[in-house]
Amino acid sequence: MANDKRIGGALAAAACGLLGTASPVRAPAAEPATKSTDGLWDVDTAFLYYGESDGRVQDASLNAIAVRDFGDDRKLSLDLGIDTLTGASPSGAIASDQPQTFTSPSGRGTYTTNAGEVPLDSSFHDTRFALNAGWSQPFARLYTFNAGLGVSTEFDYQHVGANLGLTRDFNQRNTTLNLAVAYGQDKVKPVGGVPIPFSNMGDVVDDEVTPPSRSGDSEDKKVLDVLLGITQVLGRHTLLRLNYSYSDSSGYLTDPYKILSVVDPVSGEPLVRTPPPGVEGPGGVYLYEHRPDARKKQSVYGELRQDFSGKVLSLGYRYSTDDWEVDSHTLEGRFRFPVGESSYLEPHVRYYTQTAADFYRYSLADGAPLPEFASADARLADLDAYTVGVKYARQTTGGNEWSARLEWYRQTSKAPAQTLIGNQPGNVQMPDFDAVILQFGYHFSL
Repeated sequence: MANDKRIGGALAAAACGLLGTASPVRAPAAEPATKSTDGLWDVDTAFLYYGESDGRVQDASLNAIAVRDFGDDRKLSLDLGIDTLTGASPSGAIASDQPQTFTSPSGRGTYTTNAGEVPLDSSFHDTRFALNAGWSQPFARLYTFNAGLGVSTEFDYQHVGANLGLTRDFNQRNTTLNLAVAYGQDKVKPVGGVPIPFSNMGDVVDDEVTPPSRSGDSEDKKVLDVLLGITQVLGRHTLLRLNYSYSDSSGYLTDPYKILSVVDPVSGEPLVRTPPPGVEGPGGVYLYEHRPDARKKQSVYGELRQDFSGKVLSLGYRYSTDDWEVDSHTLEGRFRFPVGESSYLEPHVRYYTQTAADFYRYSLADGAPLPEFASADARLADLDAYTVGVKYARQTTGGNEWSARLEWYRQTSKAPAQTLIGNQPGNVQMPDFDAVILQFGYHFSL
């Protein structure tokens, strides 16, 4: 099923370097420890575990990147990734002082949330397979060209993408300009079919009946990413990188599994509904969300790297804005320092904050006119996220390298005050949650 870390556009994002999302769970294999040897494969592998508190999303992934140098800076890269996700995912419905029953996404059963708990869909699960291939080579004395293709598939999501890039060196190779373009074509195939926007969550139906809230079994999405960047050597030990990126998404951008609670317009409490006799169904009134079918996003990114006699400090900042009114800031720092002759430690800190989308709603008031768009997805609310961790790496006697990374992540979200109704300001809206990130990597040559 759909997940909180939708990765259908991963190729485009990777090609254009669009970092700084709220979620920390996507992680590449460890950075190459050494340069490729002509004619050999350099391989980086990584296993990552990401686990949220309170039985929420759990992710276990394997990733391998193999790079072969054919000489004259002509390189082929192959990237294979496998992700398995389980756990419980927030549905968008709000907590109630009464137990709540919901129809599952398939429409063939129900699940229940205890009184006072934020509703989580425990049927959340998915497995993703992704394969990317890239080629880079010089085509003039100061130019380098690169191109790539990628595909990924999930239970309810497929992605095909391509990217092109060009770099140009100036100033005795102390200045590098780069331009990258990536395009992705995605197909969304929700479990149970595509929900009609703002339709009611219906009762359970048998295998021969299509729920009245559904229309069709798939939708398409397109993503175009463009990046323009400059890398400048400021001194023997100092490097500066600046990027501007633009992303244009169009098509089906709604999350087919997210809903909104319909509440009493005075108290703000969820409405109670009783299914017909002998019928299973939701115990409240819930509407499927609806998002715009286009999103344009811009961001600027700067990173400064300083080498202090073998100790490397990296500081980065990103500002992002889009026409959904989601503005975000990301601050990140890493400090790598040697431990003995063959090991290093690298502490890492990251802070992310964003404003809510202009169509974010905590709930919908019964009897009020429906807005054009609305979503109760906590990822579109006011949000702060913190990551703190450390990486340890050690080079083996054979010239390979293994590494381990452990990080702690905390996310806090809140609904904007103007979206709250009745008694909702006094209730817990979206509880904070923690996550643990554990990654093991190994680099070797073939």
